Amino acid sequence: MTDKTVRIGGASAFYGDSQLSARQLVDGGEIDYLIFDYLAEVTMAILSQARARNDNYGYAVDFVTVAMKDVLQDCAKKGIKVIANAGGMNVPSCIAALKQLCSELDINLNIAGVYGDDLSARRSELSDCDLSETQTKQPLPKRLASINAYLGAQPIADALAAGADIVVTGRIVDSALTIAPLIHEFSWSQNDYDKLAQGALAGHVLECGAQCTGGNFTDWHLVPDFSNMSYPIAEVSSNGDFDICIPPNTGGMVSTATVGEQVLYEIGDPANYLLPDVACDFSNIELKQVAKNRVRVSGAKGRAPGNQYKVCATYVDGYKLMSSFFMGGERCVEKGQANVDALIKRTERAFAEKGWPSYRDTNLEIIGSEATYGPHAKAQNTREVMVKFGLHHDSKEALQFTSQEIAYLATSAAPGMCGFGAGRPKPQPLIRVHSALIDKSLVPVIVQLNNDPIIEKCYLSPEHSERALASSYSAQRTKNDRLTEDEMATVPLSKLVYARSGDKGNNVNIGIISREAKFLPVLYHQVTAKAVQDYFSHQVEGEVERFNVPGIDGFNFLMTEALGGGGTASLRIDSQGKAAAQMLLSMQVNVPKSWGV
Repeated sequence: MTDKTVRIGGASAFYGDSQLSARQLVDGGEIDYLIFDYLAEVTMAILSQARARNDNYGYAVDFVTVAMKDVLQDCAKKGIKVIANAGGMNVPSCIAALKQLCSELDINLNIAGVYGDDLSARRSELSDCDLSETQTKQPLPKRLASINAYLGAQPIADALAAGADIVVTGRIVDSALTIAPLIHEFSWSQNDYDKLAQGALAGHVLECGAQCTGGNFTDWHLVPDFSNMSYPIAEVSSNGDFDICIPPNTGGMVSTATVGEQVLYEIGDPANYLLPDVACDFSNIELKQVAKNRVRVSGAKGRAPGNQYKVCATYVDGYKLMSSFFMGGERCVEKGQANVDALIKRTERAFAEKGWPSYRDTNLEIIGSEATYGPHAKAQNTREVMVKFGLHHDSKEALQFTSQEIAYLATSAAPGMCGFGAGRPKPQPLIRVHSALIDKSLVPVIVQLNNDPIIEKCYLSPEHSERALASSYSAQRTKNDRLTEDEMATVPLSKLVYARSGDKGNNVNIGIISREAKFLPVLYHQVTAKAVQDYFSHQVEGEVERFNVPGIDGFNFLMTEALGGGGTASLRIDSQGKAAAQMLLSMQVNVPKSWGV
């Protein structure tokens, strides 16, 4: 046993995150590793389009031109190693840009690349594989914009063992950025499953940057200073237990609630969080406040992973046109509806004359009328709204015609319309995501250090474990006291829980954590899968499943077919379900009056 710890700073949650985060962590974090997570499914779709336009692009350009340009010299001086999935769709171009930057800064660093995730050149070779969509079972589309396997942590760990100072990857599982340096530093073996699960949990908490240090926190009003937001550090011990903390003299906060919310972010069954390196069970973890802005995380359990990688493919399915305008005055909601209806009817009449079909889909949301709340909307008699609409068509030319016709409404329809300052909107490709599974034996991975390939192999798992049973609460913890109606009060769910929501493709998850243990029976018996499905019936087309998370007094709800396609395929304003948890917090529940909540 060793008392050695490794400090890992999480500087990026997505492509476009803060330009100042890396500097904060390098200057004040006393970190050993600086990691950057850039790649969501939406990002891969965007990068695939960028590379299609220019062979030199398709990677997270800001990683080189902003983040590394700012801190690379200091990382070299302090011995801080950098790991990033900034390679996106074009790892070679990202590495070439890094080498050029090193030359300009007159520093000599070992740069490693991890290759093999991009399967696009092997499409015909893989034609006999069953790459049907995991949820819908639809076959893989014939024409793809991209197709990538989600690689694991071991290739990154091997690059570090070979002496890499910077490791650049394409598509990997987000947590691999954190698991890899822990494998390297602590010499964890391939079957140290509990330790690997703890490392995966550390990675999952870090991967969204400030979301574990007060960003998007339910009790946002308690967070000290958003203007100086803290980015997180995981201080990890050799047994895998870790503390989440922040650099000194920064804003943000670390509490069991801020960390707990992030634990439940963008997951399905917490007992079966499946990764290439380990199958994790997070349902009985422990969060402990050990000091101000320091939370200790322990209790993750692991078992052998399967021998398949997740595959993410993207493909273009026509085009979409998104636009909005301001509408003011009495009956503004009705006026906004009338104007968009007129535009759709007018352009579809013209389409018919030109021999074009009608729109494949249309979506109208009047922001300010609480349109996204459906039957739960409370806004009445509002006199100003933003009218947002989205249109889907197979023809770019048809949507260009519509774009040029929108402005006619300003003088030819209901009054009070303005806000065209951004000019005519441009049709964009509507990109869908197709998720599948592929055998690891079919995905050779290459690790290259500087200009030399040092490893080329398939990273297989020596063992396999079955899916775990979901965790459950004891009957004693969820005992429901019978009270008369006059002993009960109705309150919004926000009084009882913290909540966080996120997306995976066309699915949304909402995690909730009880503010006090005594609230559990109310949550268990009233906030059921059916209750949540009924609450979101205006948005959810699939099913809702509830998972128990007893370790943190929580529940996780997975809502399928809930985003109108999700990400770049959705016409909705909230195409990624980021506001879903906030909406659920308005749900009414019955509690004993004696609680005084």
